[in-house]
Amino acid sequence: MTQQKEQKIEVELSADVAEGVYSNLAIITHSNAEFIIDFINMMPGKPKANVKSRIILTPQHAKRLMRALNDNVNKYEQHFGKITESEQRGDAITYAMPAAQA
Repeated sequence: MTQQKEQKIEVELSADVAEGVYSNLAIITHSNAEFIIDFINMMPGKPKANVKSRIILTPQHAKRLMRALNDNVNKYEQHFGKITESEQRGDAITYAMPAAQA
């Protein structure tokens, strides 16, 4: 039986990244090879919004992220109470990317 050594990863967080980016809308697209999540900040009364950050994930990492978010939302609700959703829907939009053309 082979024993795997626990590998420690050192993660650095620059000051710019540590500030974060506020997002109140996420648009999710996918192909057979990747998931793309665009984080957007929509301002009330403004007809145009810019993508503030884009994350590209493999399908396997997207599924791990989904599980981690679900786990953390459950922990949050156990500690702080149920998160209520407003009447106005702000759900992420999901659609498949068009096939690539050459």
